[in-house]
Amino acid sequence: MKSVKGFHADWHTIGPEGWGCQRIAQELGKLAWKMLLDKVDVGVDLDFDHPLFDPLPGIARTILRAHEVRHGKSPVHVVLLTEPGAPDFVLEKSRLVDYLNSMDGVTASLALPGDLSVRYGKVFCRGLEATVIFMGFKSDALERIGEKEDIAPIKEAVRQNIIVNPVGMEPLGDKGLFEAITGELRGSLSESTVRHTPWTRVFATRRTTGPDREPIDDLPSWVKRNWKDLVLKPAHGSSGHGIFAGSKHQNAGECIRRALASGGYVVQQLVPLAVWSEPTTSPAVGGGALDLKHWQTDLRCFITDEGLQGFLARFGGIPVHVESGGIQPLAVIRGPIPYANAVDKINEALMKLGSRPYMQIQEEIDREALIRGFIYRRSPIRILLRPRLLTEEHLADLSGYAKNLWIDAIVLEELWRQGSLNHLVKISEHAKEWATNQPWRGSPAVMVSDGLFGFGAEPVR
Repeated sequence: MKSVKGFHADWHTIGPEGWGCQRIAQELGKLAWKMLLDKVDVGVDLDFDHPLFDPLPGIARTILRAHEVRHGKSPVHVVLLTEPGAPDFVLEKSRLVDYLNSMDGVTASLALPGDLSVRYGKVFCRGLEATVIFMGFKSDALERIGEKEDIAPIKEAVRQNIIVNPVGMEPLGDKGLFEAITGELRGSLSESTVRHTPWTRVFATRRTTGPDREPIDDLPSWVKRNWKDLVLKPAHGSSGHGIFAGSKHQNAGECIRRALASGGYVVQQLVPLAVWSEPTTSPAVGGGALDLKHWQTDLRCFITDEGLQGFLARFGGIPVHVESGGIQPLAVIRGPIPYANAVDKINEALMKLGSRPYMQIQEEIDREALIRGFIYRRSPIRILLRPRLLTEEHLADLSGYAKNLWIDAIVLEELWRQGSLNHLVKISEHAKEWATNQPWRGSPAVMVSDGLFGFGAEPVR
């Protein structure tokens, strides 16, 4: 991607979430933009309605293609399975159920594992045959659920290959695969996939090669010497749990000791904070004034067999998470204005607006978020009044990147099935059994890449 800097930090292949959030952020962002234009002349023309800013239709098409592959043109009953005790994304799935139910010939249900049963050799949900099940939890969650209730219907659904995403995709979420991409397979995969994968090594007492292919005799010692430019992550972690970053944690020796003791870690080259940071006019700490704050950002790319389906744009601290920040509206720049100038003009307009009108807009947007059910842990999800900007060139490059990543993921899955990546992908025997029982092989599914990308607004241009 010539127009996009940075790297993907994670791939998620089982239970990717957030696909229902961006559309609401777009609605709120568009409302905030109108309120801003009513008060200040910004001098930038934006489009909030690009199809890639609403991934939900593409997710729905993927599920329906999965049904057609398995059942042809027969009646559709999509079951969206949710994990007991995990309420945060139930509303998102409810919206997808409503969207699917609005389509001719489609029935969709939101269900718990206990709602499933097996009759006449088929899987049923509350009396109606389930033709495809969209399931959002990994094998460890399945084993945990199985301790309390019968998961035989889920096992039967896996056997019949009606689960989306196929559980065979789980090994692709292991960050140890990034070692293969930046090492032994770098000449065999797409240039864009390799270029946007940070140097990664499975963390252990071992010999390997460094970011410049230099020999490393003892990886932990090398990590300690180069700590400020590195990050230690659980190979199967998410939401920032268990991460030790050289930019944030000063005691390298203690971080290394804990990672080695826990096992299951990778070490990665730290993506420079400036690359995925964006300046945005925001209330100063303590309130009473506006300031130019540099938020960390990420861009979740939703990818299917049809290609790129959309985004989830988040902002926050390190790591980026809704709790530490929120979700940022996206907008495509219309007209010939240079990218950096557009960012500066919007920030200047927000600063000119002043603190009190700014907070009035923010409070109105928060009220609208509550009305729309745009909440996380009982509070409105915050959005920034300055949208994250993209150009058509950015979108074209991201689409090409997504297409290549999908192709490379198919290659990596096959190599794992052949046993060629067992030294890098460390999953439990239970997870191996689940994954072996339902291969993916590029069938209709949804995977995501969380990108720490820069588009031209980062501090160092």
